[in-house]
Amino acid sequence: MEFFATCPAGFERLLANELQTMRVPHVRPLKGQVSFEGTVVDAYRVCLWSRLASRVIAVVARGGARDADELYETIGNVAWEDHLPAGATFAIGARGTNQQLRNTQFVALRTKDAVSDRLLARTGARPVTDTTSPDLHIEARISRDRVTVGIDLSGEPLFRRGYETARGAKSPLPSLRPDYAAALLSMAGWSRVCKEDLPTVVIPFSGSGTLAVEAAAWARGQAPGLLRGRWGFEGWAQHDADAWNDLTGEARNAANGTCGVRLVLSDTRAGYEAAARQALRAAGIDLEPLRLADCPSLAEESIPVALCADLSWVDAESLADKAATIAHLSGGVARLPSQTMAAVLTKDHLTDLVLGKPGFALDVIAGKDDASIRSYGSLDQAATKQVELAGKGTIDVLVPASDQFARRIAKVYRQRRKWAAREDVSCYRIYDADLPDYAVSIDLFEGSQTPGRWLQIYEYAPPKEVDQDLATARLLDVLAIAPAVLDVKPQDTFVRVRTKARGGSQYADEARHPAKQRPGRGASGRPALPPGAHLVDEGGLTFEVNFSSRLDCGIFLDHRDTRAMLREMAKQTKGSKRFLNLFAYTGSGTCYAADGGARHTTTVDLSRPSLDWAQRNMERNGFVGKEHEYVQADVLAWVSEQRHTKNRWDLIFCDVPTFSNSQRMRTSSFDVQRDHAELLIGVSRLLTRDGTCVFSCNLRTFRIDEAALLKAGVAVEDITAQTIPEDFSRNPRIHKCFLVRRTPRA
Repeated sequence: MEFFATCPAGFERLLANELQTMRVPHVRPLKGQVSFEGTVVDAYRVCLWSRLASRVIAVVARGGARDADELYETIGNVAWEDHLPAGATFAIGARGTNQQLRNTQFVALRTKDAVSDRLLARTGARPVTDTTSPDLHIEARISRDRVTVGIDLSGEPLFRRGYETARGAKSPLPSLRPDYAAALLSMAGWSRVCKEDLPTVVIPFSGSGTLAVEAAAWARGQAPGLLRGRWGFEGWAQHDADAWNDLTGEARNAANGTCGVRLVLSDTRAGYEAAARQALRAAGIDLEPLRLADCPSLAEESIPVALCADLSWVDAESLADKAATIAHLSGGVARLPSQTMAAVLTKDHLTDLVLGKPGFALDVIAGKDDASIRSYGSLDQAATKQVELAGKGTIDVLVPASDQFARRIAKVYRQRRKWAAREDVSCYRIYDADLPDYAVSIDLFEGSQTPGRWLQIYEYAPPKEVDQDLATARLLDVLAIAPAVLDVKPQDTFVRVRTKARGGSQYADEARHPAKQRPGRGASGRPALPPGAHLVDEGGLTFEVNFSSRLDCGIFLDHRDTRAMLREMAKQTKGSKRFLNLFAYTGSGTCYAADGGARHTTTVDLSRPSLDWAQRNMERNGFVGKEHEYVQADVLAWVSEQRHTKNRWDLIFCDVPTFSNSQRMRTSSFDVQRDHAELLIGVSRLLTRDGTCVFSCNLRTFRIDEAALLKAGVAVEDITAQTIPEDFSRNPRIHKCFLVRRTPRA
């Protein structure tokens, strides 16, 4: 008889090798399947023992299928009375199309009609279809102008082993399909390792335990199909029950219940060990001879070890997740024998930085994404190196030069924390591209009302001529070293990529992360914290920060001294003490002005979420009431409108974006270098006669147009040097700051 076993794309050669080890005759890998010949016993053996196949189909006919009539004729010529017992139900599965047969549902319907008509003519009874639980499942596969018709002997897919439902509640950890787990084990040489006295597999990310179950079952010779309760061939008229019973009996005897196997499991996610034990128990694997360990040192053991890691669950967009994953993987690799064979399921090739050049890579699909199973012949080429952290042990890095970064950040941190303690500063910059190859900035934040320490890391996008893999490796080293040196948990480290200036629309993040429902009130009556938000202190005030919702966390640390200056200027302001904050973002400048005695504040921004955030900051610091107003508006248009009113302000803060092109702006875009003179002329007209505007921007190449401003009656004074905090002193171009006033004749 002729059969074919289907499998996931990319598994064809692995499956062909597996069938050859079963001594199945005439194995031939095709696209998405492997064909073979033999007896029904050979097909039963594949059903019972294959760890990689999805289904096993017994071919009953091949023929023409140029159109619906020829398809009907080919199907109708099959002796279905020899396959479908009297009274049995059936279902049709159809795959593939051609020019005339363009719909698989129509192919299935035409096939059903042909089968039913044949049986009605031969037996006098029309069979009943059952799409949910048929006794017999018939497959019709169209390829060009021909159809292959077969009986699905497996029933449910073979990767449904039976232990998945037996273990009860589903694990909250990501689950790997058993056939993918088997492919990983196969490419890691697990079949060879199983010949050792104590087969050892290292699973750095054990997840819900599928890899542990497949490895243990393989090591003790347990057939993967032994736990299944139902098979597709049981409703087949040609089923050989005696042969099947003999095979299952042999499989039960072959399972070595006392065979020892060492499972070295670890994970960065909580609950992994309980999930593994539950999965093993559900698979009927006795835990007594198994050893579950966290991360033992195996380097001194001269035995073959297999390492398997499923990294397909790692968020492709989250560099922090990738860094934590790579760091955990490299830390485990450093303690393994050099002859360890490894295989990793991943959506990128970053594991090559840890494990060396792969000997073979298999392109597969993980979920809906492209992925690969990468096989590493041994860890002799592993690229990790241990770096000494001052007083904090060692850490594995991918780039040897990262030891310079580790020493640099440790030195700066020692100096900076002394300064911070002396100045009562709890949120400050520690590093800003001090080493050109490690082009990142690192800000440390400490919680105020609740304990906590967080790192905000920005990577400056590397030039195109820089090797991208090397740049990524350096960033991953930064994300491993910085939390360790600065005593911050890896999960409290956040990384973003920014261009050299805060370019693009000021509100681009808001477009990517739409505003959620506004948070309510806490028990104290103060605003409740939104998800992911924390509270920090600065200058005796409390501010909300959020490291996961936007590009910027809610407070610009380089303007710490500027905000303090605003408070002092508010104290010295005479008269109405009115304060205006333009492009206000989260309103930190408004809080400082109110703390300095501003009686009336106006906070203007185009973003509604930013204004809500600003109002929460004000209310947390006790500044409530109708004298504090929040205006959602295009600032440029609003300034133009206010010039025609009697509204004037004694103190204005205008911290402009470098560029903005929000669709909600009345003008097409705002460019600070191009448009600042027109803006400042308009803002100056909103000042009282003795009023002052503090104007700032962070375009490092910014040049203010003094001539045009002076001609319009606007005087400017560059105070940038006075507004650069100590922790930004290495980079005095972090922002520009000016005092803007009206000249006497204006």
